[in-house]
Amino acid sequence: MAVLLSCRFRSPLSSGLAGLLLLCGAPALSHGADGQAGRVAPGQFRVLPLITIEGHGGFENNIEGQPRHYAIDAQMGTVLEWGLNQGGVFAIEMELGPAFVWGEAEHFYGRVEPAGEEEHDHHGLPGSNWRRTDIKGRLQLVYQPSRRLELSAEWMPYLITTSQGEDVRGLRQQLSLAGTLALGDGDVNFALGDGLETIADGLFLAVENRNGWDSTGTYLGNYTDTRLGLGFNVDLLNLTMDAGPRFYQPGSYSGLGGRVDWGGEIELTYPLSSRTVLFTHWQPMYNTQVGMAGWVHHVGAGVTFRF
Repeated sequence: MAVLLSCRFRSPLSSGLAGLLLLCGAPALSHGADGQAGRVAPGQFRVLPLITIEGHGGFENNIEGQPRHYAIDAQMGTVLEWGLNQGGVFAIEMELGPAFVWGEAEHFYGRVEPAGEEEHDHHGLPGSNWRRTDIKGRLQLVYQPSRRLELSAEWMPYLITTSQGEDVRGLRQQLSLAGTLALGDGDVNFALGDGLETIADGLFLAVENRNGWDSTGTYLGNYTDTRLGLGFNVDLLNLTMDAGPRFYQPGSYSGLGGRVDWGGEIELTYPLSSRTVLFTHWQPMYNTQVGMAGWVHHVGAGVTFRF
């Protein structure tokens, strides 16, 4: 399953908590942003090194055997930012590091797995045994001509280091194009006296198209998420949620036709200091495919250190 939403230098508005940080005036950053760094002035350039550690798991409850993936990612990265006129920002975001894998590795959403015998650990739980250390990376270009509009392109390579079970040694890849439009000014903080009448200021619209290839070179398909989102603060605690349809077109290898799934994401972030931010997220998705209908979940939690 694709994980978008884990930490990852997320696009500041696209279906994630960091979206509200942009609306509240923070720069184009990931979970590592806490709104205290200020925006980059026009013509200014800066480099923001980051380290993110995240534990996450995927649960495909709609498939017989209910395959699981668990991993701990340790990602080192940096954000290169250039200030533009009218409060805009152009950023290049990069990260790379090991992914310590239990069960299955992360894979593209909706991948059809070959039938086979489920793996079990010594406790009898399916697919939760230790496997290997993979390498995970991300490169994203983010263009924000204003505080309310963001466009981004993202490449996410994932190197499987050893063939095991359905995971074949090689490079898995995902490519994404996304856009997000803030419908309000985003300045919503219930701890500062804002009431429910201000909640519309935290609304945003997000669209993302994502394509995936397996490590064998097989094209796995694409999906387009169209989401309505809402973000707000309660003092320093930030909550962002979004929901909407996923228009999914599997690759020809699957023998399946296109369909419309439904899902969203809820994320929480809390800055312990100007350099340390905690985050957690949950991504539920309902698969409508006949014979595979049911819920797919991805959950994660971690910490980002900014230097």
